[in-house]
Amino acid sequence: MRILGMDTATSSCSVALWWDETIVAARRDVMSRGQAEALAPMISDVLAEAKVTASDLDLLAVTVGPGAFTGLRIGLATARAMALAAHVPCLGLTTTEVIAHAVDASTWQQGTLLVALDSRRADIYVQTFQAGPKPISDARAMDPAILGGWLQDVPGPIYVVGDARELATAVLIEAGLETNVIEAPEVPDAAVVADLASRRWTPGDILQAPTPLYLRPPDAKLPKDGGRLRP
Repeated sequence: MRILGMDTATSSCSVALWWDETIVAARRDVMSRGQAEALAPMISDVLAEAKVTASDLDLLAVTVGPGAFTGLRIGLATARAMALAAHVPCLGLTTTEVIAHAVDASTWQQGTLLVALDSRRADIYVQTFQAGPKPISDARAMDPAILGGWLQDVPGPIYVVGDARELATAVLIEAGLETNVIEAPEVPDAAVVADLASRRWTPGDILQAPTPLYLRPPDAKLPKDGGRLRP
């Protein structure tokens, strides 16, 4: 089975091809902007290195959020267009679960895993997991100031990952919660996207087109009167 994973949801751009339990080609670059220009060449390079075409794929997998609005639209639009053109199903995965599954299971066997992501605004995106990893909460946007109260009753210790982990850790320590930072990718990796998709999907499964997971309204708003000039 061949699965092409991609991620443009946060501060990186990555593409990876999973082929029968192995990542055979991958590209990844850190970037806060520019995914629209970087994604298509990465896909082309990965497919060329693996000597396959889009029509040879069994599944496409893409992150759906939470993350940056522009980045999410780029990844989802590309994945859905490829899926339609190549007649390949497309699976969406959240950024928080992808990061949780990238954590080495040996680093935490008890307690709570907190994935904390930078929203590039005043809040942060968070989700909690128990060993497995299995989600305890839904992903949500949260003011860091209330993070300690929200996690007051979760099983400890709390292990923090993600690119907002330093902020989250400082808040939790200030709240008196036992907190540890562990080594893990700070943002989603397409290699993990593809690998996780291989465990979520079975050939023949019917999938709905993935949609973005927006946890707050966009900052850009339509002008009054829809932009029409007043008489």
